[in-house]
Amino acid sequence: MRALVTGGTGFIGSSVVRALLERNIDVRALCRPGSTLANLEGVDVEVVEGDLRDAVSLQRGISGCELLFHVGALYSFWVRPRELIYEVNVDGTRALFEAAKAEGVERIVYTSSVATLGLREDGEPADEATSRSLDEIVGNYKRSKFLAEQVALEFATEIPIVIVNPSFPVGPRDIKPTPTGQTIVDFLNRKMPAYVETGMNVVDVEDVAVGHWLAAERGRVGERYILGGENVTMKRLLDLLSEITGLPSPNLRVPYRPILALSYLNAAFCRLVPSVTPRMTPETIRMSAHHMYFDPSKAVRELGFPQTPARAALAKAVHWFESNGYVTR
Repeated sequence: MRALVTGGTGFIGSSVVRALLERNIDVRALCRPGSTLANLEGVDVEVVEGDLRDAVSLQRGISGCELLFHVGALYSFWVRPRELIYEVNVDGTRALFEAAKAEGVERIVYTSSVATLGLREDGEPADEATSRSLDEIVGNYKRSKFLAEQVALEFATEIPIVIVNPSFPVGPRDIKPTPTGQTIVDFLNRKMPAYVETGMNVVDVEDVAVGHWLAAERGRVGERYILGGENVTMKRLLDLLSEITGLPSPNLRVPYRPILALSYLNAAFCRLVPSVTPRMTPETIRMSAHHMYFDPSKAVRELGFPQTPARAALAKAVHWFESNGYVTR
């Protein structure tokens, strides 16, 4: 059996590739021209060039595949022009599913995000039934993922699509680092003298990869599954990193509003200087105003989704960053 994995060179995608190979699935990875293949070094995978904006390349990539894992997306909170993120994440998803439908693919797993889910007003962890509307979503990345998920739900009435919603993965091969990964890198390099109080759901990226296979094997068509782990405050995350590394955990908590104001100034500067990317955007800071807690019990119950403790997942991330030149201390 052969599977196409989009975004196979990325953080989650490269772990999905490995999870599939461990289960004796032949894997073809669709990669943008010029993409770094570092995350696939030493892996027995067929690499084909393609682009989610190029329908012909998608048809070529899906040819002969029984399975599709659509992990690829433009993941950025700062894209110029902003239309690009919709062309890739929304229009590209539609084009890929059209190609999969024409090919007669037997099973599709679409990688969405917890960004498409609402948060509970009482502070309890949200689940798959915690809905939100497009009007409630701030930021082009999260809006594009919401719209792409709607495309997946639409196609699920015609072809067998299961949707997974990873939370905040950590672990090996976070080469660009994600926002959570960058927090770990900053901590390791002693660049976090203070923190903004927030909360997140930390999940092992290798659990997320296994969850993709379990969704293909056991997931119900048209259903969403949160691939999440342990809910922790930012302070708890930093304390766990301190336990793992022996480095001190910051105790100074920075008020939310001054950081938000600085993020607007930073974004304004970067609009004037297009070659510079903002370190923090108003979107990411506004996200930190909420405890983004999620309940993965549906995936655990229906899929058998594993639950690696946050401390163990963070320890793997620390080891990878330290072993791959991200730490200068």
